[in-house]
Amino acid sequence: MRVLLGAMVVAAAAAVAAFWFGAYNVAATAEHFAITHWLLDRGMLRSVKQRARSIAVPSLGDPAQIRRGVALFREHCVQCHGAPGIAPAAFALGMTPPPANLVYTAREWQPQEIFWMIKNGARMTGMPAWQFRLSDEEIWAVVAFARELPALSPQTYRELKGEDTGVRTEVAVATADADRGRIAINQYACTTCHSIPGVVGPDAPVGPPLAGIAKRAVLAGILPNTPENMVRWLRAPQDVSPLSAMPNLGVSARDARDIAAYLATLK
Repeated sequence: MRVLLGAMVVAAAAAVAAFWFGAYNVAATAEHFAITHWLLDRGMLRSVKQRARSIAVPSLGDPAQIRRGVALFREHCVQCHGAPGIAPAAFALGMTPPPANLVYTAREWQPQEIFWMIKNGARMTGMPAWQFRLSDEEIWAVVAFARELPALSPQTYRELKGEDTGVRTEVAVATADADRGRIAINQYACTTCHSIPGVVGPDAPVGPPLAGIAKRAVLAGILPNTPENMVRWLRAPQDVSPLSAMPNLGVSARDARDIAAYLATLK
């Protein structure tokens, strides 16, 4: 047992050293080692199954739901995953690992597992979390359509008519959720410009660090620092300060409230 533990420690130390000294090739043109691919794939599958177990699956397959799913799939999914007779976009073909063929996923995964993956995404795969872009109803519509993929010919897919059945309305939230706001900060890529305590991100100080922002008197040098003004700033920064380089990221009202609640904890 001691010999095995010693070998594991040595292997771990060697792996850390390889990363630290740049020996590991991070290029997308270099394949994963077979064991690395297997471990990541198996680990991902088991993680999804564990977390999706408690999700209740609604009724799926209504024609209107599938038409909506077609429209959402074409807008958000086909660029990476392709479709029957449709290749993924060029950028997706250069990803490592490549995005999954959803015909296989639809055959092998349970609906609640597909729903969980669409909603939460997967780190280090390029698969985004859609929960900050799509409602649960919209995600289930994509799941309903995805279940049809194994039976679709290229011609049938091309002939499908997608239909978004209505304008998405923002969800009313009585109380802001700071924990959800911390997650939303990464989902809107705030860390690509700001250092934010409690949120892991790159060291890229494009904008000012947000440590202590809850104690600042004003926002953007203009607005009194109140929760309402923080929401206003997050949703439409250039309406507040036309010279600001901070872009409009399409932050929803709910997400802005939650992000503001988290930023209010940074004292």
